[in-house]
Amino acid sequence: MKVTVVGAGNVGATCADVLATREIANEIVLVDIKEGIAEGKALDIWQKSPIIGYDSRTVGVTNDYARTAGSEVVVITSGLPRKPGMSRDDLIGINAGIVKSVTEQVVAHSPNAIIIVVSNPLDVMTYQAHLTAKLPREKVFGMAGILDTARYRAFLAEALNVSPKDIQAVLMGGHGDTMVPLPRYTTVGGIPVTELIGKAELDAIVQRTAQGGGELVKLMGTSAWYAPGAAAAQMVEAIVRDQRRVFPVCLELQGEYGINGVYLGAPVILGKNGVERVIELQLNDEEKALLETSRGHVKEVMDALDKMSAAQPA
Repeated sequence: MKVTVVGAGNVGATCADVLATREIANEIVLVDIKEGIAEGKALDIWQKSPIIGYDSRTVGVTNDYARTAGSEVVVITSGLPRKPGMSRDDLIGINAGIVKSVTEQVVAHSPNAIIIVVSNPLDVMTYQAHLTAKLPREKVFGMAGILDTARYRAFLAEALNVSPKDIQAVLMGGHGDTMVPLPRYTTVGGIPVTELIGKAELDAIVQRTAQGGGELVKLMGTSAWYAPGAAAAQMVEAIVRDQRRVFPVCLELQGEYGINGVYLGAPVILGKNGVERVIELQLNDEEKALLETSRGHVKEVMDALDKMSAAQPA
């Protein structure tokens, strides 16, 4: 079993480390464009194996996709963070080009791989990867909902002073500010969360979750990596071990929730074939309105990418 992680930055390296530590694959290949970065981080993870006690072998390569051949799952974390003075369209254009190039090389060497996109802006980068890969949506999807629900569950655990293990939740929609909270589907040890916390406090937690990435950027001056890397690794584990876990992932909706051709977070069953099934919840009017707002926002960003692509010379 081979898994490749493209991008040896903080998120990619964390993902590779969790994959190795949990022995999710026999071999984990870490790829980066910067000379020596992937090799060094992979070696560091491998040297930790006698201390922690795991057998998974980590290998790093510089831009050598031949070494990734035969990967069963590929995680794409490549891309630049948004910098001061950079517009949203600038970031979309740069990262779409990176994701397109990476996806082409991944598919060339591992045509049967399941592709998980982590690069930002997440929803539109999943769109770009899906277009480029020319694979079914079940095999190309994005990681966002697991991270958002993890933040939501962590904040709830803190507020209620309970274990985060006992909190189950579902969030839908776009990644970040336009995510769609579903308190009706949030439970603590099977108890509806609305019976344990007031509406005002719950609303504040939902708002904090939506701005969770921004909160960390303000604190550290850079984006998060421990939780995003671990979230991507959890998706890989569900696929490799055919766990059939129910997770929210970003994928192209094809009629579910009355939406076609837009990439949004929705609950799915994740197993050996990738997305085994999209779960369609019975949303109430308020939830449907929030999802429609999120759809409009993501579609706007997708349209921006389409215009950039149309402007490129053939």
